[in-house]
Amino acid sequence: MRRCTLPFLFFLANIAFGQQSALDPAGPQAGRIRSLESLLFGISVVIFVGVIGTLAVALFRRRRGIQQEPLESTHRPSAQTERKLLVVVSSLSAVSLLILFALIVVSVVTGREISIKSLPRDSLVVEVTGNQWWWSVRYLDDNTQRIIVTANEIHIPTGRPVVIKGTSHDVIHSFWVPNLHGKRDLIPSRVNTEWIQADRPGRFRGQCAEFCGLQHAHMAFWVIAEPPAQFEAWRRQQLQPAAEPSDPVRLRGQQVFLNNACVLCHTIQGTTAAGQNGPDLTHFGSRQTIAAGTLPNTIGNLGGWITDPQTVKPGNHMPQVPLAPGDEQPLLAYLEGLK
Repeated sequence: MRRCTLPFLFFLANIAFGQQSALDPAGPQAGRIRSLESLLFGISVVIFVGVIGTLAVALFRRRRGIQQEPLESTHRPSAQTERKLLVVVSSLSAVSLLILFALIVVSVVTGREISIKSLPRDSLVVEVTGNQWWWSVRYLDDNTQRIIVTANEIHIPTGRPVVIKGTSHDVIHSFWVPNLHGKRDLIPSRVNTEWIQADRPGRFRGQCAEFCGLQHAHMAFWVIAEPPAQFEAWRRQQLQPAAEPSDPVRLRGQQVFLNNACVLCHTIQGTTAAGQNGPDLTHFGSRQTIAAGTLPNTIGNLGGWITDPQTVKPGNHMPQVPLAPGDEQPLLAYLEGLK
């Protein structure tokens, strides 16, 4: 029961500290969306106050007598009342049409400003694939030796546009980083493109925004915006094969990994593990969360995840792999060392 509540508490903590909020824009697209939202909210407040105020006046003003409406007995208003109603209804209808037209124009302009057609040059291209229930991330490059494969984390340099080419491996997912952009559906066999940009360093939580199955709520990811020099250092590290075990315990852990069913689903560059069904684990130890943002990446959480993944994230596609006595701790040490 305690493990089931941990992911929910972790999610609430991220929201509470403002790491996932459309009201805290960190890039140009999110800023434009926030401005449009502020305009719509302001207009809605004015209209709401006007309607409630008019209703209050109608309810509490002094009622007119029957003598002032001689035709009331026939349910026909006087000519003066007819003229007033015509003027009021016509005026309010005209104002409503003008407001709606203005909102359409502003929405279209905002849509053009945040569309892929407005993409600046010198952009980084990242391919994101939604899976039940995790994210595959590939940094594309003309040089195939410089393609980076990771999972559930997207590192980007600040001040530089990043093209997101999104698709899905199974069902419809939706890529959404509220601090950086709006939602974009990821559809099987189709590539939807958008671009994001972070104007300041930070960690911004993303989420699948389209119901995609049992663990839809636990399909999160992180966008980590770093200064360009720091991003390049991360990129160089990711291009390297997995770190070789430096002590007997981790060497034993590598053998445990390679001799069990782990290799059927996961890849670790520099080893014989080349599975494609699960996340690439080459630099797993440097990631901040496990199970697509469900829990912090700690030894304790990782042990619970490997021992019984269905308790942590019921319905996920990771099978329970039986380990021989004494194999779990070396395996955890090896995975932790994959920086």
